[in-house]
Amino acid sequence: MLQEFKAFILKGNVLELATAVIIAAAFGAIVTSLTNDVLMPPIGQLLGGVDFSELAIPLTDDTIGPNGEVVEGAAIRYGRFIQTIIDFLIIAFAVFLIIRSYNRMTAKPKVVAAPAGPTEIELLREIRDSLARRPLP
Repeated sequence: MLQEFKAFILKGNVLELATAVIIAAAFGAIVTSLTNDVLMPPIGQLLGGVDFSELAIPLTDDTIGPNGEVVEGAAIRYGRFIQTIIDFLIIAFAVFLIIRSYNRMTAKPKVVAAPAGPTEIELLREIRDSLARRPLP
């Protein structure tokens, strides 16, 4: 069983998948930082100084816990949802660009077929017609 597991783990597909997952997680962190730290502040400023991460509809009030810390009440945090949607759109667009580039690099050149010549029937008709036009001796 150990040998089977080792063979399974060392297959190319499993290693490629593991690499892809690790890179995707790192890419997700980059996109999250791009969204939160680069894109959202100017968009918030354009909308009148709004911080999207703070946008929420409170359902219950904040309370003070036994240790004196503030415990946030329940809220619908639609600002975080908006940021998550923007993260998704950026990731989807980046993946689209990668796949599009890959498809262009690996696309097979289109082979233009030579025009088809006359069929046997057409050739036989030509021969028949040319024989019919010849004068008989």
